[in-house]
Amino acid sequence: MKTLVPTFRHLLLAAALPAAFAFSACGDDDPDPVPVVDQGKVLISHAAASANTQVKALINDTEVGQLNYGQSSGYLNVNAGTPTLKINNSANQTAASQTITIAKNLNYSAFAYAPTASTVGLLQVTDDLTAPASGQAKVRVVHLAQGAPATVKLSQQTITGPVDIPSVTATFPASATATTWASSFVSVPTGTYNLLVTSGSPSVTVVAVGDGTGTGVNGTATATATKNYESGKIYTVLVRGIVGSIDPALQPRAVVIQHN
Repeated sequence: MKTLVPTFRHLLLAAALPAAFAFSACGDDDPDPVPVVDQGKVLISHAAASANTQVKALINDTEVGQLNYGQSSGYLNVNAGTPTLKINNSANQTAASQTITIAKNLNYSAFAYAPTASTVGLLQVTDDLTAPASGQAKVRVVHLAQGAPATVKLSQQTITGPVDIPSVTATFPASATATTWASSFVSVPTGTYNLLVTSGSPSVTVVAVGDGTGTGVNGTATATATKNYESGKIYTVLVRGIVGSIDPALQPRAVVIQHN
C-alpha cells in the first residue's frame, strides 16, 4: 500500500496536466476586449452662400451627412484626434478641406462659410455646453455674413431702440485661423425676445433675428417677430449670407441653432 499511494498521485497529476493545458488553450481563444475609443462631438453647419446647393460633409473621407444651404446637422460622434473635414459638391469635388481638432468629451461646431462671394471656407469653434442656471438660457453670435459690417453684436429691440446684450460681439473672419468670429456664450433671462444683429454706436440693425428661421431679409420681414428662449437651452445666432447678392435668399440673414 505504501507504494500504491504515490503511484496513484502521480497518475492523477498526469491526468490533470493535459486538462489544465487544454483549459489554458481554450482561455486564449476568448476575444480580446474591444478598446474604448476616445470621442468628441461635432455639429456641422452649411452657411456658405457661395455654395448654395446641397453639399456632402466628409470626415476622413467618410460621408457623415448631406446639407442644404442653411441646414445644420446634429452633433456627430467623431474619434479624438485631428481628422480632416471636407465639404464636397454634388459632383463630389472638394469645395473646402480643413483639419479639425477633436478632444475627448468636448463639443464643437464646424461651419462652411463664404470668405468671398465665390469661395468656401471652414471654421471650427469649441462649444461650451455647460447648462445655464435655472431660469436662464445661453446665447452667442457667429458672424459669417460676407460683406456685412466687420463687427456685429447682439441687441434687443425695445420701444426706445436697440439695447446691446453685453459681451456678445463677433468679427467676420479675416482668415481660417481667426477666432473672434464667434462670441462666447452668455446667459440671458428666459423669455421671448425680438433680437437684432447690430453694428456701430448707436446700434444700427444689420439683420433681425426675429423667430430665428432666417425668413427675413436685411432686418425687414421679421423685424417684429420674436422667439422664446427657453430655460436651460443653449443657442447660436448665426449670421450668414452675402451682401449685395441678386438672390434674396442668399442675402444676409440671422438663424438660430439650438444646441440642446
